[in-house]
Amino acid sequence: MRTSRSTATPSKGYFSIFKRGMKGVYQHYGEQHLHRYLAEYEFRYNHRIANGFNDGDRSEQALKGIVGKRLTYGSANV
Repeated sequence: MRTSRSTATPSKGYFSIFKRGMKGVYQHYGEQHLHRYLAEYEFRYNHRIANGFNDGDRSEQALKGIVGKRLTYGSANV
């Protein structure tokens, strides 16, 4: 019996991009921030050239995603 490859292929492609990016861009990362890295690569995967997005479209979508959000950092205890 032959199974359909259409369900496994997108997830393999996503995790391939994710693993390559994590090894190439972020050599060290904390488990507490893993959800942020996954969200970044989800955005990259969903807005890639194969889906009809170019660099300008991707930048525009990324900038729309920051509306109403703040960056907050704890104080440095130096």
